[in-house]
Amino acid sequence: MKKIEIINAFKAYRSAGKVVQALANVSLTIEQGDVYGIIGLSGAGKSTLIRCLASLVPLSLGRILFDGKDLSLMNQSQLRAFRLQIGMIFQHFNLLSSRTVAGNIAYPLEVANIPLNKREERVDELLELVNLSSKKHVYPALLSGGEKQRVGIARALANHPAVLLCDEATSALDPRTTREILKLLKNINEKLGVTIVLITHEMEVVKQICNKVAVIESGSIVEDGPVAEIFADPRHTTTKQFLQNSLHEIPPEFLKENSPNRKLLRLRFKGQVFSEPIISEIVRKFNVNANILLGWIDRLQTVSMGTLVVELTGSSQGISDTLSYFSEKTVHYEVIENGL
Repeated sequence: MKKIEIINAFKAYRSAGKVVQALANVSLTIEQGDVYGIIGLSGAGKSTLIRCLASLVPLSLGRILFDGKDLSLMNQSQLRAFRLQIGMIFQHFNLLSSRTVAGNIAYPLEVANIPLNKREERVDELLELVNLSSKKHVYPALLSGGEKQRVGIARALANHPAVLLCDEATSALDPRTTREILKLLKNINEKLGVTIVLITHEMEVVKQICNKVAVIESGSIVEDGPVAEIFADPRHTTTKQFLQNSLHEIPPEFLKENSPNRKLLRLRFKGQVFSEPIISEIVRKFNVNANILLGWIDRLQTVSMGTLVVELTGSSQGISDTLSYFSEKTVHYEVIENGL
């Protein structure tokens, strides 16, 4: 499966006699091998979107194409065949308590009428992949949360899917286990070439595993693109709010009013600019004062992004020249107002 295209997708529900719009004109393209994050707050529409991708619910309007094939035009037989190409991982694991680890993983193979010897062979392969071979005959009640999710991942991979859909797959896990599960998913993506679509409300998850991200709000995509670009230059208020996590909040005492002679700036650096003495250069060249208030580095898999919060003071001309210099040096800057 080379490409997933969502084209002008609308989805509305009727609830308590009223029509509730869950998706509004959503368009996205997900390429083969992507780890595509869809991030939004509760009620933003991300769960509805992933359910439509899995063909669990139909769109009201619009199209979803898998390699050019429109889901809405498939008959029941074609949909059943399509669903074998899709694996789904859930927030609360959804394991069968009456079955062992092996039994849970084997279940979709049984549904697909795979012969017993082939089922057992595939189960053993998947147990090794998710590092649970020693838990083969254990029941879910005796597993940790991380182990349960590993079983869920193995089960989702049982029929060799081309796409994994992850519905808040790490929300019920502690931070350490979350990192382990995300590392496993990234390994699956790289080793097996499986495309992953992951919905979440946590930018940390996007940062650790995704190469592309879409931000959804009130059923609409407000911003999307490569993760490094979105982190470097967030345009929408919602995206900025997601990026302003608790570790990066700006203390209120720094939020004085901006003026021609004073600007509170957020500077973002990546690539070669990391190694250049930008701050000392502006002080020397433009006779301004640069008070560094906060600084941190975000590691986006293969890219590092540096951020500084700087109070810039000086003449209005000096500050204007400094901002022009940042642009020349491809240092992204934004003037911080009200903490954003």
